[in-house]
Amino acid sequence: MSDTNISGTDVIVETADGPMRLYEAKPPGETRGAIVVVQEAFGVNPHIEDVTRRAAAAGYHAIAPDLFHRSGPGAVVEYGKFEKVMEHFGNLGSDAAILTDIDAALQHLRAAGYGDAQIGIVGFCFGGRVSFLVALRRALGAAVGFYGGGLVNARFPQFPALVDEVASLQTPWLGLFGDQDASIPVADVETLRTALAAAPVDTEIVRYPEAGHGFHCDRRDDYRPDDAADAWRRALDWFSTHLK
Repeated sequence: MSDTNISGTDVIVETADGPMRLYEAKPPGETRGAIVVVQEAFGVNPHIEDVTRRAAAAGYHAIAPDLFHRSGPGAVVEYGKFEKVMEHFGNLGSDAAILTDIDAALQHLRAAGYGDAQIGIVGFCFGGRVSFLVALRRALGAAVGFYGGGLVNARFPQFPALVDEVASLQTPWLGLFGDQDASIPVADVETLRTALAAAPVDTEIVRYPEAGHGFHCDRRDDYRPDDAADAWRRALDWFSTHLK
């Protein structure tokens, strides 16, 4: 958990599928750009809210869109309760719905004065895949994915693998993975690394040999503080390098 004194607030924006909550945090001083923080498979929970405030503490206008808004307000799942996750995935439906929500979040930031080259996106778990999806479909300043699964081998029919589309990447993308992640084999990570050689934008993959899935989250058993700190530093460096 961060020790920042920055507070966050809820904002409601309209999407094609109804109103959506954004958790928003702003830096106290000069703003370096903006960052969209994409939730894990468990919703915009206290961890994601904390990450959003940390991004603000680093100088970014940060927002976390509630991608589970189709399930009703405040849809947050306890870690490990995957049967509930599947209910919300069913309501979310598809990559098209995800992009609808991300576009609404981006429009909120554009209305605040940011151009797309000044906007980054970072996602965790389910959101790690979303960061790659957005990097394929939208031209932003930078994207970062923490342990995003389903990129090489699809996990769910409505969320297909994306590795074959790397030649269409529009946004520089950094991927952060743990070798002990039972849900993302090292072989898949290396397949992705090889494929990314064809990308027309900057890409990088970093592996943490002793880390498992969720290693950045201090509310999960797999939390590894040293790896989490290094990964967060790399994410901020990626944004600093690529955001205009």
